[in-house]
Amino acid sequence: MAASQKRWEVSPPAPAEHLARFPELPPLIVQLLYNREIRSRDEVEAFLSRTAAQDNPFRLSDMNAAVTRLRQAIRNAETIAIYGDYDVDGVTATALLVPTLRTLGAARVIPYIPNRLEEGYGLNKPALTQLAEEGTNVVVTVDCGVRSVDEVAHANELGLDLIITDHHALGTDLPPALAVIDARREDDPYPFKHLAGVGLAFKLAQALLRAEQQVPAAEPAAPPQEDDLLDLVALGTVADLAPLVGENRALVSRGLEKLNQAYRPGIAAMLDEAGLEPGQVDAGKIGFVLGPRLNAAGRLDDAIASYELLTTPDNDKARELARQLGEQNRRRQTLLDEMVQQARQEVIALGDAPLYVLAAASYSPGLAGLVASRLTEEFYRPTLVIALDEIESRGSARSIEAFHITHALDQCQELLVHHGGHAAAAGFTVSNDRIDALRDKLTALGREQLSEDDLVPSVKVDMALPISAANWDNLALTEGLQPFGVGNPRPTFASYGVQVRSCRAVGRDGRTLMMKISDGAAVWDAVAFRQSVRPEQVPQRIDMVYGLHRDVWNGQERMRLVVKDMRPADSATLSGDA
Repeated sequence: MAASQKRWEVSPPAPAEHLARFPELPPLIVQLLYNREIRSRDEVEAFLSRTAAQDNPFRLSDMNAAVTRLRQAIRNAETIAIYGDYDVDGVTATALLVPTLRTLGAARVIPYIPNRLEEGYGLNKPALTQLAEEGTNVVVTVDCGVRSVDEVAHANELGLDLIITDHHALGTDLPPALAVIDARREDDPYPFKHLAGVGLAFKLAQALLRAEQQVPAAEPAAPPQEDDLLDLVALGTVADLAPLVGENRALVSRGLEKLNQAYRPGIAAMLDEAGLEPGQVDAGKIGFVLGPRLNAAGRLDDAIASYELLTTPDNDKARELARQLGEQNRRRQTLLDEMVQQARQEVIALGDAPLYVLAAASYSPGLAGLVASRLTEEFYRPTLVIALDEIESRGSARSIEAFHITHALDQCQELLVHHGGHAAAAGFTVSNDRIDALRDKLTALGREQLSEDDLVPSVKVDMALPISAANWDNLALTEGLQPFGVGNPRPTFASYGVQVRSCRAVGRDGRTLMMKISDGAAVWDAVAFRQSVRPEQVPQRIDMVYGLHRDVWNGQERMRLVVKDMRPADSATLSGDA
């Protein structure tokens, strides 16, 4: 087994005087919060209580205009369309706003989610034309639209009033919509800038509900309470990898409580299909179990099935939809494995490069982003995967910390039909005759902006601990920092010179290792996912970075170490743990 190619970045210890400021807290917790730059008493108390300043939704730019127009539409019995996106963020945002508007008295509310395979991402002119022909008066976008300048101009020509709610990075110009709600706007005073698309949809619903309490717009049914919407906020926020800090942390924490009540028939059916009990859902289960199921419909077929699952009041229909999404998710996994294997071979043949641009007709537009994500994780290079079509093709990009992929695509704007996204992920459409030029320009940008050090992945380690400290007490302490995700990762520890009692390969591709780890007396279960080594290559002594996890197996709780990286033990540590 070769030494790990990853850098281990162990956080420095908190100063003794800082630890002394919090005598009521275990030093482990103070250190972990210090590592996350949560250091003042107010920050610590807010984090541990999972609260955030509940800011006024009307502080978001254009919120007043949006609420005024929607309440006018409710009073005048106009038709409102909620134009979503086909991923979990967009689907949950659509499922949040449509019923809310209906209970507030809207006469007709249409959910519209474009078909990924036929229409691609975001607003498109044929869809807007269709909505206008069907008598729509107001279109509210969720999780899309902030870069759709031409499409919004087209909607204006059709007589549609557009309200944009989106959390993606802005382009050069704002679209000429009636309202553009995006906290990333330079002129937006809203203090928290990291709401997901469903988070912004919630803020719009929150503003509508609060306005309704002051002056009813119609004769509504009993409108929902704000907290009743937070299960959807938790699903979309976690699945979209929004940072779980500040207001997101507060919303997701409250949303997980609602999610575990499973009061929506679709949520209850999905949990049952996935083999989960109410009470077992945390952010990790959203990311690895529920989110992929809700995404599967949009990746392989039509995301409207996921919307219907989240909104149906019918238990039988919910069970059938949950079964359908489960089957689609299993098919998605099989297809993804095949595409990743093909892409790996292409990357290996290309050799070392600052980034990779892959294009083939065998890639699916619905799975291109997942393929790019797998390659970026394995090779630690920005990766773009393009699903070739006849004239124009759609692609997805994933990137590393040192390379803002959407800014890079901005610099290639003249070569693209559409693009948009975040620092780490983006989608785009490109004419086939410009793919080579796009590859050349992005490669040149990669060579300019990425150093050799940038292309070496790092593993952040909260602190070094003897393996004997991997115990139930410390597991319970770390779990008090949940929900874990982007911005608040699960704590990681390094232990040195530990014994490997046994090691075997499991999983579809044999790249997951199940191990028994020991300090010479006690034994721990450990699992290492997506490894490039075979069991017989793992030495008897290793240094490792890992997190503490609680599992339930056959009704019994057990602790498991999830290994993030490992390497042969340094001979200097073999006399004992560092």
